[in-house]
Amino acid sequence: MTAIAATPRSAPAGRTHEVTNQPPPRVGHDAADDPVLLEGLAREGAAWYTEDLHRIGRLTGSEQVQRWAREANAHGPVLRTHDRYGNRVDEVDFHPAYHSLMEVAVGEGLGGTPWADPRPGAHVARAAGFMVWSSAEAGHGCPVSMTYAAVPALRSAPELAAVYEPLLTSRSYDPGLRAPTGKRGLLAGMGMTEKQGGTDVRSNTTAAVPEGDGTWRLRGHKWFTSAPMNDLFLVLAQAPGGLSCFLVPRVLPDGTRNTFRIQRLKDKLGNRSNASSEPEFDDTVGWLVGEEGRGVRTIIEMVTMTRLDCVLGSASGTRAALAEAAHHVRHRRVSGALLADQPLMRNVIADLGVESEAATALALRLAGAADRAQRGDAGERAFLRLATAVAKYWVCKRQPAAVAEALECLGGNGYDEASGMPRLYRDAPLNGIWEGSGNVNALDVLRALTREPGCLDAFRAEVDAAAGADTRLDTAWRSLLGELGTPSDPGEAALGARRLVERMALVLQGSLLVRHAPAAVADAFCATRLGGEGGAAFGTLPRGADLAGIWERVPR
Repeated sequence: MTAIAATPRSAPAGRTHEVTNQPPPRVGHDAADDPVLLEGLAREGAAWYTEDLHRIGRLTGSEQVQRWAREANAHGPVLRTHDRYGNRVDEVDFHPAYHSLMEVAVGEGLGGTPWADPRPGAHVARAAGFMVWSSAEAGHGCPVSMTYAAVPALRSAPELAAVYEPLLTSRSYDPGLRAPTGKRGLLAGMGMTEKQGGTDVRSNTTAAVPEGDGTWRLRGHKWFTSAPMNDLFLVLAQAPGGLSCFLVPRVLPDGTRNTFRIQRLKDKLGNRSNASSEPEFDDTVGWLVGEEGRGVRTIIEMVTMTRLDCVLGSASGTRAALAEAAHHVRHRRVSGALLADQPLMRNVIADLGVESEAATALALRLAGAADRAQRGDAGERAFLRLATAVAKYWVCKRQPAAVAEALECLGGNGYDEASGMPRLYRDAPLNGIWEGSGNVNALDVLRALTREPGCLDAFRAEVDAAAGADTRLDTAWRSLLGELGTPSDPGEAALGARRLVERMALVLQGSLLVRHAPAAVADAFCATRLGGEGGAAFGTLPRGADLAGIWERVPR
């Protein structure tokens, strides 16, 4: 038999195929180059922050920060309960990427800094910066948020605030367990829930006993305390006079370790870069914050601000997923045409764009209310009280569905960890659970409507500002007002609380979009969310919707 010699082909060594029709990496962009965000920033009084926001946006979109985000999640926190000699240390070690993310966040004033900034719009600027920066990596936002939220609660104890507030509002990230007053900056956390009660904090069994020298001794076990390596914690415990709030430092003023035994870290679905823990208190030193027996009232100041950050975070996560999906379809071809040019995909992305714009507009409106409320505006404080609970319920509830749809736009690529979409998807349900689940916030809305009538007046004024601009909005609002003004049995009211709060969120978003968004976005929102012209899934905008006008608002 004659051997047949193979003819060598010219091809690069080791190359078996050529990669085509894959989108380029989405790096080197400005994550703040977003008309929805920039318009909201100016509208709520913080246009002076625009240049800084773009600087943060360019850093967010850099390859370096994207690498930090991947590494901080791939190499999560590790608990060390003891040192090599058997001494308890209760420390949590983080990957250097986590520290890099935290250093930027604190250095950019995304923690407690706005409370020390006299400029109108300081809280709006911080909210926009938080939304842009956390779009790169959401987990490290938890300690940043709690530090921001701790300041107004700590002010219930002026003598403690005088010592710690300057450090909580610092721009210096100074990790490590040392005496608080010897550090350049501090981070704060909270310890509320226990395993027998969860949200029902009045069932807490952690006990606090006064020492007679201004300090208290705490004993008990907390079930879900995030960021245990922070410096200070606001903790709920049962004092002789009832449930009270205490400041518990990890390290005491004399430099000795306070008893803060970390039993284990939670193995969570998402939020992997952030440590969440079960600490045990045993003769742990604390200081009373606020009145004895009024702990919930004291710590609710912190909860309100962390709920605001949940809304900001969900709006940010929704927009991040939209941006990734839009980038993919702008480069991927199917049947010879870009996905972005194919009618059904255009509808899906446009619908996600409408959802994202509604979430962003509402989030920034809340930030504006928070800024004006802390400057003494009673009407804005009343609006914030009700609208935060409404937005916390709805915006956080919508994020998982929106992220899932965005992931699907990438097909199998979206299910691959390398795309980053699975991390966005795992993180998506968190804000709906943190600081009160959907039911908790829906019932809180009923509580505000029943006990604080001024809240409804402020909410009504906000929605009424768009009266006459869209008949679908007007009709939905009249129907809702009729229900809000009709007394009902408490049991029946609770049974329908979710539907009520959903409708409140939609008319509030509709009012904001009708007043501030382009006609294409506002019309599509009112048609589908208020007028019944859309379906249950995304991508069901009706015929005649101005998809091109909506796409102009979709980030690149």
